[in-house]
Amino acid sequence: MILKLIIFAIAGIFIYKLLGGKLPTVPKPKSKEQKKLDEDTLVECSKCDTYVTMKECIIIHGKYYCDECAKEEMR
Repeated sequence: MILKLIIFAIAGIFIYKLLGGKLPTVPKPKSKEQKKLDEDTLVECSKCDTYVTMKECIIIHGKYYCDECAKEEMR
C-alpha cells in the first residue's frame, strides 16, 4: 500500500515538472472596469496615423484602422 502511494507521488511530481512546474489555471473573467479600460485604449490607424479607441477601430489583417480608412481598405 505504501509502495503504491510512493509511486503515485513520484508520478505526480514527474507530471508537475513536465508541465514546467506550473499547474494549469482557468483564466479569470475580466471585470467591468478592465473591459472599460480596454475599450478606452487608444490605437493608431495604420493608414492615416490618427488615434481611435479600441471600441471604434476596425481590425483588418491584424492592423488597426479608423472607420474611413477601413472602408477604403475594403475596396
